[in-house]
Amino acid sequence: MRDVEVRLGRTRALAGVDLVVGAGERVAVVGSSGAGKSTLLRLLTGAVRPATGTVEVLGRDLAGLPPRELRRLRARVGTVHQHLDLVGALRVVHDVNAGRLGTWPTWRAALSLLRPQGVPEVAAALAEVGLADRLYDRTDRLSGGQQQRVAVARVLLQQPDLVLADEPASALDPALTDRTMVLLRDVAERRGGTLLASLHDPAVALRHCTRVVGLEQGRVVLDAPVPALTAADLAAFYGAPR
Repeated sequence: MRDVEVRLGRTRALAGVDLVVGAGERVAVVGSSGAGKSTLLRLLTGAVRPATGTVEVLGRDLAGLPPRELRRLRARVGTVHQHLDLVGALRVVHDVNAGRLGTWPTWRAALSLLRPQGVPEVAAALAEVGLADRLYDRTDRLSGGQQQRVAVARVLLQQPDLVLADEPASALDPALTDRTMVLLRDVAERRGGTLLASLHDPAVALRHCTRVVGLEQGRVVLDAPVPALTAADLAAFYGAPR
């Protein structure tokens, strides 16, 4: 991102953001509610367009990218959305399989709704998140934490080059939070890829990431490698008036 500004209506969500993330990094994006964390991640999928500045993802400038090329790029980006982006009326197998839709032709995606494709791979991904027995349950009958793990399983199945996770553990207990972060880190590392995660808990950032980027009112005010940070540093970041 170079000198990026994003406006949502009259609100300036990001302002003057310069950020370069290299392949293989595990970056935690931290900040208070409304700081711009979710907007920053949505910018990287092309769901939000910058008012000014440039955004490059996996070597491609998103500005003016044709729809077909953008679809191909998104197939290489796995996203765990804050609101999960699941279809509650579908079976879990279908919601997990959605991670592969970007690589399937339309006919196969349609067929999979009638007869799920690649069931062994879906079952394996669900087993990794502790939901091996939920393959054919309706997604909306799962708890919030279970649905969050379905969203993680979808990314595990996708095997992307870039993993974006927006509060991926907000509905999970501490043990499942750590397990989920390890899974997301591992799926990124399998392809030598990158993980960007917006995190509410700074302690989770210190345990699972290699770098911390702090946002305040849409601006980057902290950017440091984890070994250079302490819990006290992050506490000061959250508590300092700006």
